[in-house]
Amino acid sequence: MQGFRLLSPAVTARRLIGILLAINALLLGVGAVIVPSSAREQGKGVHVGLVFDIGGKNDKSFNEAAWRGLMRAQAELGVETRFIEPTEGSDRESALRTLATKKFDLIIGVGFIFGPDLERLARQFPDVKFAGIDYSPSEGVGTLPNLAGLRFREHEGSFLVGAIAGLVTRTKVVGFVGGMKIPLIHKFEVGYAAGVHRVCPACRVVAAYAGTEPKAFADPSLGQELAAAQYGQGADIIFHASGKTGDGVFAAARQRGARAIGVDSDQFDAAPCCVVTSMVKRVDVAVVDIVKDVIAGKFRGGIHELGLAEHGVGFVADERNRSMLPIDVVEKVNALAEQIIAGKIRVPSE
Repeated sequence: MQGFRLLSPAVTARRLIGILLAINALLLGVGAVIVPSSAREQGKGVHVGLVFDIGGKNDKSFNEAAWRGLMRAQAELGVETRFIEPTEGSDRESALRTLATKKFDLIIGVGFIFGPDLERLARQFPDVKFAGIDYSPSEGVGTLPNLAGLRFREHEGSFLVGAIAGLVTRTKVVGFVGGMKIPLIHKFEVGYAAGVHRVCPACRVVAAYAGTEPKAFADPSLGQELAAAQYGQGADIIFHASGKTGDGVFAAARQRGARAIGVDSDQFDAAPCCVVTSMVKRVDVAVVDIVKDVIAGKFRGGIHELGLAEHGVGFVADERNRSMLPIDVVEKVNALAEQIIAGKIRVPSE
């Protein structure tokens, strides 16, 4: 079982943070976590702002993972934090600008859609450091010294949950529901299909996307419709990479007594009956790491990428989902992960 600890979320650490947050909520009713003052000295006086993407901090997925990272940075490093949840697409730039004009030390945009706004503001505020989750430079834009792109090898984590799907499927038909049809989400699909076929060459993967605009990540009704169609085609497990649209995938799974795979965060609580595992994208780790770089004076612009080797992606295997995810399956998939890290398996991304 070597590799099990590496690939599964750090349950103990997560619970500790949850306990601290719960205590704080009871005693203070605010976001600061009670920790020894000595542990908070390093980030004293550092201000970190974060602007959420569609779905907001309670999406139980991508944005929520960023929120956990912000709260960890506040609790563990002592930085002062502020977050903004835009209500409309046009609010993103103004939200970032609000924080920049207040001279925050680090401003983080959560989602690829922030890219052009981050580039524009990084030029206008050269003394402010910016970071974008899933940021990719616009065409013709080189590396900006005060803009870091925090990216992930999602296809590696998706390969692992694809292997899980291929090992547990009974019908040899599995599904994928994506949010916005863009190269980033296509990486999830391609990695997933590769993992399925690695362990089950005869399996068929059916895929569908919720749209071509950002709202495709916030349409649970359509997610339920797409998932129901795939279950109707014989799929007995569906992996989604679609933000809040995935709530509809879980609803369809509950209705049919079928199975599903979550994304970005541990989504077991969304449907305990049905979520076999989740492909974890450690946005929280990326957020904490970039805050540490700012505190230490080691911030650098350009792309920072996390995959299996960097503990940036993985899958959930713990006591809660053990009845649906047998230990022998976990061991087989961890063995595949070790081969990916060692370079013996190359996971496609397109």
